[in-house]
Amino acid sequence: MTTALPDLTPSTGATDFIDDARIEALIAATPEDPVRVREIIAKAMAKIPLLPEETAALIAARSPDLHGEILAAARQLKKDVYGNRIVLFAPLYIGNRCVNDCSYCGFRSSNQDAIRRELDSATIQKQVQALTGRGHKRLILVFGEHPDYGPEFIRDSVKTVYAAGDIRRVNVNAAPLDVEGYKIVAEAGIGTYQIFHETYHHDAYAKAHPRKTRKGDYLWRLDGPSRAMQAGIDDVGIGALFGLADWRFETISLVTHARHLFERHGVGPHTISFPRLRPAQGVVADPRFTVSDEDFIRLVAILRLSVPYTGMICTAREPAWIRDALIGLGVSQVDAGTNIDLGGYSEQGDATVVEQRTVHHHTDLKKAQFELADTRSVEEMVERLVDGGQIPSFCTACYRAGRTGEVFMEYAVPGFIEKLCTPNALTTFQEYLCDHASPALKAKGETLIRSQVAGIADEKIRHMVAERLQRIAKGGERDLYV
Repeated sequence: MTTALPDLTPSTGATDFIDDARIEALIAATPEDPVRVREIIAKAMAKIPLLPEETAALIAARSPDLHGEILAAARQLKKDVYGNRIVLFAPLYIGNRCVNDCSYCGFRSSNQDAIRRELDSATIQKQVQALTGRGHKRLILVFGEHPDYGPEFIRDSVKTVYAAGDIRRVNVNAAPLDVEGYKIVAEAGIGTYQIFHETYHHDAYAKAHPRKTRKGDYLWRLDGPSRAMQAGIDDVGIGALFGLADWRFETISLVTHARHLFERHGVGPHTISFPRLRPAQGVVADPRFTVSDEDFIRLVAILRLSVPYTGMICTAREPAWIRDALIGLGVSQVDAGTNIDLGGYSEQGDATVVEQRTVHHHTDLKKAQFELADTRSVEEMVERLVDGGQIPSFCTACYRAGRTGEVFMEYAVPGFIEKLCTPNALTTFQEYLCDHASPALKAKGETLIRSQVAGIADEKIRHMVAERLQRIAKGGERDLYV
């Protein structure tokens, strides 16, 4: 059954809060001011979200000394808010038919060479089994924008994933919906609904989205996260695709969007994503807007200081060394063992669990949205985190315990979240070590777990964690969360 696209008229109350002229003036006229920058850093370290003009002041700080102070502050703030845990997930592409003709995307409607497909229930089940066989507990389902991928289709796809294996939380990356559409999707028990605005610059947006589809309506998309919140989905993710306009403009716009959501709904975005444009079939990038590695590292650190409590996602679009560096500077979530070909997790070999740990694949641009840069397996990513003293977390507890939206902020703002998240990170990591890790990684991981448990200051929590780890490792119990 084909589902009609929603009306293109934005929801009541939609406002265009991105003022291009003001943001461009901030970029052009904000001087480097060491005294002000250090005051802004102190504000961020107190976990107070920054104003867009304060973000602009950090962007203007180019001297080596101030740059170093910004990086050091971001590193400390990340540790203060999130501890040393990194959440792991995987994307699962469900369908790549699309009515849009976005200039930067391999799925664009004018790309006649793209192989179009959507996964049926049986194929989704095989994908989920392959992913859970590698240890994943959290997925994000990705959909093109097409009449056949309406709210009911998204809802049913999510339900199929939950029924197919031990996936504990499913997030969604799909086109913005109307309020009633979001309510239908919410019936499946999703976590975060993620919408990238792509570029916040109005002229760049119009150039990148030439077709008269709903994605060409800037305000419809900008208002998408707000409509989701109106529908009761209180965890939304926002993002920009860096490489379509000035990175400084996009960074300030992301902070502006986060602030708008907080002022309108009492809670900001659950996550922010900041992917850089990657090669895709037939895509030609504008070199004027290429973001250098140095500037990319700077913008991630600045975003961490600007939005202290927001999760930050760095995907496998980025090379391994960049992702490894950014984990310490503000990133809290990464994907691992990623395959963005439709059906790729179960259709590219992987005859045994041992092979699944180390499988690598070459992206087929006829099947994929873009080219990946980091093709490390789940095991390799986990080992890299362990070697860096980071706890790989497969936790999904907050979603299932109702700690979302404003409730999450009530826990996070005073710092209590670490008392919940560190124990849950450790118990889910112990599950991974027992069920999926090689002997060498298991030995490394359990050494890390022992050191982390010993470092828990609260004796009651330390004993609780130790007891649960034993129940998992020796008793075979699973999914013990706070």
